[in-house]
Amino acid sequence: MTQTPEDLTLDEVRVRLAPILPHHAAFDGWRPEAVAMAAAEGGVDPEIARLAFHDGAMDMIDAWFASVDAGMVDALPPEQLAALSIRQRITSLVEARLALLARDREALRRAIAIMAMPQNAARAARLGWRAADMMWRAAGDDATDLSHYSKRMTLAAVYAATLMVFIDDESDDYEESRAFLARRIEGVMRFERAKARWKGIGGGERLSLARFIGRLRYPAV
Repeated sequence: MTQTPEDLTLDEVRVRLAPILPHHAAFDGWRPEAVAMAAAEGGVDPEIARLAFHDGAMDMIDAWFASVDAGMVDALPPEQLAALSIRQRITSLVEARLALLARDREALRRAIAIMAMPQNAARAARLGWRAADMMWRAAGDDATDLSHYSKRMTLAAVYAATLMVFIDDESDDYEESRAFLARRIEGVMRFERAKARWKGIGGGERLSLARFIGRLRYPAV
């Protein structure tokens, strides 16, 4: 049986409208007007849509970013990632997110400004953690020790820094953003190779995944 808009739960309404919201938020801001416009486009009762996003801008941004999480996983299935190195997987996953955000950069700019407000800091941090966790899980990470947390905290920081470059990137195919990400990762790899040689444990091929991501926040200069 085909589900009609009237049959949708509030969670399902959020999922339906999440990819539409940023198109309107780019012009109307992350405000009720954007919800109303998205509801009209998505064939959802505007009052039900308003209830689905009753917490306002952060509810809307949260739903949008969740749709980006899902889109990233769809774009890079496990069998495709399995053929890549860990470094390539993380790079590909971040770049997949950028591709999904590319047409809504003005909405992203507005979202970042809202998330930077002190009252939204805790929730913004949770969204960054969720994105990093999704990327590491997609990359095949199953760590349960302290490295589970350090890898996600560091990748969240790297992703956030890349987004700040991305929102103002006017280069072809966002080459500047891609280069920025590559430099961060390469800086980490240089540091780890030097440390490995200093410790006498061999070259970069023997670097652990935990040490690799654990240095992303502090790239070599």
